[in-house]
Amino acid sequence: MNDYKVNPATMAVKENLVDVYAKKFEEATSVVVASSRGLSVNQDTVLRQQLREAGVELRVVKNSILRRAAIKAGFEGINDSFVGPTAIAFSNDDAIAPAKIIADFAKKAEPLEIKAGIIEGKISSAEEMKAIAALPSRDGLLSMLLSVLQAPIRNVAYAVKAVADAKEEGAA
Repeated sequence: MNDYKVNPATMAVKENLVDVYAKKFEEATSVVVASSRGLSVNQDTVLRQQLREAGVELRVVKNSILRRAAIKAGFEGINDSFVGPTAIAFSNDDAIAPAKIIADFAKKAEPLEIKAGIIEGKISSAEEMKAIAALPSRDGLLSMLLSVLQAPIRNVAYAVKAVADAKEEGAA
């Protein structure tokens, strides 16, 4: 028979971690779950730096704690992705940034692979996360929107200039 006794202090620490990560799941606009097996220390450092610059937090956490936190936060559907070495990225600002950075980095560092994610409270598969990563960044989308909004004004300005040039040529 197993006489193994659980240390109450250890259990308290683990429960606290579950609460911390459950809160991160609830507050994040996006979460990306990735397999980090095989990344070199240098690659891991560069990835973390890129994510940090974008306001994204990357953690490597025991799968059992992530599973319990996901259940507590209402995201038990993502638990299948918590297998093997798991890195998890949380973003509270830009929903696309973590997926985009990790997917771009994975092109250079093959061991890195997106497993799943959560975008705006919806659990997404690896394929959906990769599709989201292919979207332009928030700044890129805003730039495109601004360009579309400026086009009619620019066209009117060109037309007015063309009319003015034509009148000027007719007067000369």
